[in-house]
Amino acid sequence: MKKLFILITLFIISPPSDAQVAVIANNSVPVESIDAGDLLDLYSKEIKYWSNGEPVILFDLKPRNNVKDAFYSFLGKSSSRMKSIWMKKKLSGEGNPPVALETEEQVLRRIAVTPGAIGYISRALVESADIKIIAVIEIPESTAGNNTKEQNSIF
Repeated sequence: MKKLFILITLFIISPPSDAQVAVIANNSVPVESIDAGDLLDLYSKEIKYWSNGEPVILFDLKPRNNVKDAFYSFLGKSSSRMKSIWMKKKLSGEGNPPVALETEEQVLRRIAVTPGAIGYISRALVESADIKIIAVIEIPESTAGNNTKEQNSIF
């Protein structure tokens, strides 16, 4: 009975991996870890090339869900604010928004085969040797059940 109590306690205390966002990159990306500031520079298109000269290829999720919300919250921006930044960059000829995909599985598959690629998915989905995790973001409990789609998406 005591062992069962310990197992249940550990299960409750340990954060499930689906309550985390993994920032993933193709194995060709020359970084092993990344912080919020550098991620913001990448996703706001301030940095366009990796240190090895390879172009940065960004992937995003189309539907708004808890993973997307946690990622952009980590960057200190809302997804709508990022869309505004990307639109300004596009209109000024400085680049296009990230490639937006429908599912996290699509993001994982595309990053695995795209040199220079970076994106984010649920930590629980990462099982590939073709990618590396360069950051892990905790999903706040208040958004853990939020899987609503964003309305009026322009991308």
